Amino acid sequence: MKIIDKLAWIEIKNKSILSTKSFGKQKYYIPGGKREQGENDEQALCREVLEELTVELKTETLKFVGTFEAQADSHPDGVLVKMTCYTADYTGTLKESAEIEELRWLKYADKDKISEVDKLIFDFLKDRHLID
Repeated sequence: MKIIDKLAWIEIKNKSILSTKSFGKQKYYIPGGKREQGENDEQALCREVLEELTVELKTETLKFVGTFEAQADSHPDGVLVKMTCYTADYTGTLKESAEIEELRWLKYADKDKISEVDKLIFDFLKDRHLID
């Protein structure tokens, strides 16, 4: 079994979660990405968020939320994505950058627009009354 190791930044505002859509993709994803060689969670997540959304995460506010696994989109059966999620405060203005075409604040009702692993995260957040 193959596992794609990814990190995600959970940013919630007004009971909606920040999600992004890359150019050429149909689904929205929670911001983040894969670590590069030698990076720890904090380094990889901060780099990915800066590249994708032009904001800097405040590392002293980084808080672990959970780790979620599901079938990876656009991959053969048995290829899983493992998403390790954190919250953090940030500085700067959220803006699409790099491969990000659009950012959008999604509600639980938007689950049809997201990946399988993100659906698990949405369920987790909804169960804790963090998103509507």
